[in-house]
Amino acid sequence: QVQLVESGGGLVQPGGSLRLSCAVSGRVFSTYAMGWYRQAPGKQRELAAAITSGGSTNYLDSVKDRFTISRDIAKDTLYLQMNTLKPEDTAVYYCKLATPTRAYWGQGTQVTVSS
Repeated sequence: QVQLVESGGGLVQPGGSLRLSCAVSGRVFSTYAMGWYRQAPGKQRELAAAITSGGSTNYLDSVKDRFTISRDIAKDTLYLQMNTLKPEDTAVYYCKLATPTRAYWGQGTQVTVSS
C-alpha cells in the first residue's frame, strides 16, 4: 500500500522560507517520478515542481530560482525548499507519485504567506 504524508506547512511572512516534506511508504519511492502541486482558493491545482526517477527537475516559471525539489532515497522522503516566499504562493501543497497505472496523492499541507 502506497501512502504519502506531507508536513512542514504553516504561516510565514513574505520573504521567508519553509521546507515541505513528503514521506512515502510502499517501497516505490526511488522508482517513479514525483511532484509538488499546489491549489490556491478558487484556482485549479497546478504543478509547482517535479523530479524524475533519474533526478531531473522542472519548475513552474513563477517559482524558478526560489523553490528547490529534492529527494532523499535513504529516508523515502521528497522535499520542497521554498525561499523568498510571496503572498501568491499561498495554497495547499500536495505531493504526488505517478506510476504507469495510477497516481498517489498526499493529504496536503497549508502554506500561508502573509504579514
